Amino acid sequence: MNRTLAGLHYSESHEWVRTEGNIAIIGITDFAQHALGNLSYVDMPEVDDEVTAGEEFGAVESVKAANDLYSPVTGKVLEINSELEDAPERLNVDPYANWIIKVEMSDPSEIDGLMDEAAYIAFCEKE
Repeated sequence: MNRTLAGLHYSESHEWVRTEGNIAIIGITDFAQHALGNLSYVDMPEVDDEVTAGEEFGAVESVKAANDLYSPVTGKVLEINSELEDAPERLNVDPYANWIIKVEMSDPSEIDGLMDEAAYIAFCEKE
C-alpha cells in the first residue's frame, strides 16, 4: 500500500491538499509518484495565476509518462515550489514534504468535496 497522511484531503487525480486557514498547499500523492516513476520535470503555473477546481494547472513528467496536474481548489497561486525546478526528484523522495503550489482559496468549502485519508485509500485500492 502506498503511504498517505492523516489530516490531508485527496483528489481523484491524486493530488493532496493541506489547508492553513484559506491557503491550500497542494502536492502529488505517493500513489501518483510511484505510478509515474522517477520524475524529471514539473510544470507549474506562475504566481498570481488563477486556478480552478478540477482544471489543469501544470504537469509532472517522468521517463515513463507525462501527467497533468489538476487543482483540487479554486483560487490564486501565491507561491510555487521553485526547488522543484532544479530537483523534481524531490517529489519521489517525499511527495508529502515537497508541495508544488500554494493557493489562496476563493471558496474554502471546496475542500469538503475532497476525500479524507480512508476514502482515498479505498479509492486507490480500486485503481
